[in-house]
Amino acid sequence: MGIIHSPQDIQNSLLEWFLQNGRHWIPWKLKPDGSIPQPGETISPYEIWIAEVMLQQTQLKVVIPYWEKWMRVLPDLTYLAEADLENVLLLWQGLGYYARAKRIHQSSKILIEFVGKNKNDDQFLWPNGIDQWMSLPGIGRSTAGSIISSAFDLPTPILDGNVKRIFSRLLAIKRTSLKDEKKLWEYSHLLISTPCPRDFNQALMDLGSIICTPQKPNCSFCPLQNYCIAYTRYNPADFPGKAMTKKKPFQEIGIGLVFNKKGELLIDQRLESSSMGGMWEFPGGKKTPDELIEKTIERELKEELGILVKVGKKLLSFDHTYTHKKLNFTVHICELISGEPKPLASQKILWISPDKLSDFPFPAANTKIISELCNHLCLGDEKY
Repeated sequence: MGIIHSPQDIQNSLLEWFLQNGRHWIPWKLKPDGSIPQPGETISPYEIWIAEVMLQQTQLKVVIPYWEKWMRVLPDLTYLAEADLENVLLLWQGLGYYARAKRIHQSSKILIEFVGKNKNDDQFLWPNGIDQWMSLPGIGRSTAGSIISSAFDLPTPILDGNVKRIFSRLLAIKRTSLKDEKKLWEYSHLLISTPCPRDFNQALMDLGSIICTPQKPNCSFCPLQNYCIAYTRYNPADFPGKAMTKKKPFQEIGIGLVFNKKGELLIDQRLESSSMGGMWEFPGGKKTPDELIEKTIERELKEELGILVKVGKKLLSFDHTYTHKKLNFTVHICELISGEPKPLASQKILWISPDKLSDFPFPAANTKIISELCNHLCLGDEKY
């Protein structure tokens, strides 16, 4: 079959597929009563904004329970703008990329001035322009387009990972250089000119998630196969070309779980200017070459907190991979020998009862430590 270049043919084929196969159950794409919005009808910009930021670098199935919990605790913009950052981070705990939560909190302060307090339900007060949304922290062009098309049903193009992959295959673009990126944006802008922009953008994302997947795309069930150059002339799995992957740097980290005579555990809060700023963690740091991990813990706690500790039993060791690096954490139980802890490399320190750990937002890597520590304490293996 030949390639048909009509945007209307692509739009119609995709929307017909979406009507039968789309993910119409996504909660933030529905009206308060659970029904599907009509064309041109506005639905909650607040709910969609929170969801779209959560979806950055995160799969839908992971986001939904976090979004539902968020909406129970912070149901509208006023609640969010008046919330403490620490409570926002606690709600975000486990989603990763914690800068997103901080940017949402920052943006709420800006949006509340625009929308007004206790006026979250007045959809006409919310911004619906691309430049307005892109002026907010952490909102790029594609996220802004998705918010606007989803909430207001306005024809605003998107180009997230799923859509970029679909267009790269439709046009047989092997690499996504800046020139190619511009071409993909132009194609998205061309196709969004439809009476149903909300459905069309969602259909693109659903197609990329269900059919036009990164590995082994299910082309025989794709409604766009007749229009896809990669399918008719090449192997769709070869598009877009894979980027060169660099080996992630590896670093060993020593962590000390410091207990005082009351059985309280020492935690510190990361500097706001640092990665994952505002999150809480257990003290420790990077191992130097040829240094025993026990010496690492002693040195780091002296440098960061001004205390001397006795490094005791090893609790656990595990790897944790971030987008840009791989870390190995080795965690030891420690006893405070001398010194009064001071936040020399953090913004705050606290002695807390171990059963209060869930009250504080910790980075994802710390959840393994907390889980193992809770098991350890319940078994009563040691006294501190």
